[in-house]
Amino acid sequence: MKIVIGEDRVALVGKAWEIRAKLKEYSRIYQTVQEWINQGKGKQENK
Repeated sequence: MKIVIGEDRVALVGKAWEIRAKLKEYSRIYQTVQEWINQGKGKQENK
């Protein structure tokens, strides 16, 4: 699974079940997508 956080977007690449699980995980941490983008600007996660 790959997560790319850009200036104004979040891109998730992977299998559907991986993306759903990751979105569920992040929904517990961040209230909005904007918070997620601001927190991880320029940061990428690869698994």
